[in-house]
Amino acid sequence: MRLCVRDPLRRIWQAQDVRETCKIQSHYASSGMQIPKISTNLAITVDGKTSSWPSRPSGWTSCEDHNRLLELRSNADAIIVGRGTWKSDRMTLTVKDKSAQPLRCIVSRKGELDLDHPIFTTPGGDIHLLITDSPLGEIAEALIPKVTVHRKSLTEFLTSLALDYKVKRLHCEGGGQLIQTLAELDVIDEFHLTLAGHTIFGGQNASTATGIPADFLTKSNNFRLSHFKPNTQTGECFLSYTRR
Repeated sequence: MRLCVRDPLRRIWQAQDVRETCKIQSHYASSGMQIPKISTNLAITVDGKTSSWPSRPSGWTSCEDHNRLLELRSNADAIIVGRGTWKSDRMTLTVKDKSAQPLRCIVSRKGELDLDHPIFTTPGGDIHLLITDSPLGEIAEALIPKVTVHRKSLTEFLTSLALDYKVKRLHCEGGGQLIQTLAELDVIDEFHLTLAGHTIFGGQNASTATGIPADFLTKSNNFRLSHFKPNTQTGECFLSYTRR
């Protein structure tokens, strides 16, 4: 499968700045970085939206889709999510009945986390906070004993997960901006998708698989369809794409 301009999932492979994308991809290709195997998972409507406007939490797909989410999560050594999605969906990033829980990684520009969020009272893997845009900002004192703070780029954090924390499989559960950045870096190995044929959100400002639509990446990313499971009763189709 070749994901390109005419592909219906084309927004997955968009970038906000073409020149910056070239620089990032060139760096990744030439550096020989060690990073985990990365998978992503999301659900989209018939019109390519991941949420409505104003944004709503997840939970608009079937129980079968939710079970698939948990199954994909159970195969990961670490789960990574953007702060906005983590906050709106009240995500605890845990796996039921698993003795070795995955690391719980949250990506934030400023590092502002709500201490009342259920993740801080739910037993699970160690919590890691990646702060990308505020290298000198202060962290709330009450937050320090609860999380391991990293002040670096996403690329550096991926390398640290592999080398320092021995993470072999990293699973991303959104949001769109984080998936877009991973696509810019060209580091996604598996892309899992639920196409929800029962829902159309519409709305110019409604989020897509990569947040706000922008320019396309400068090159196509080649994947093959590895799983296709339609369910006429739920009106959903589960798809998986694997890097060629």
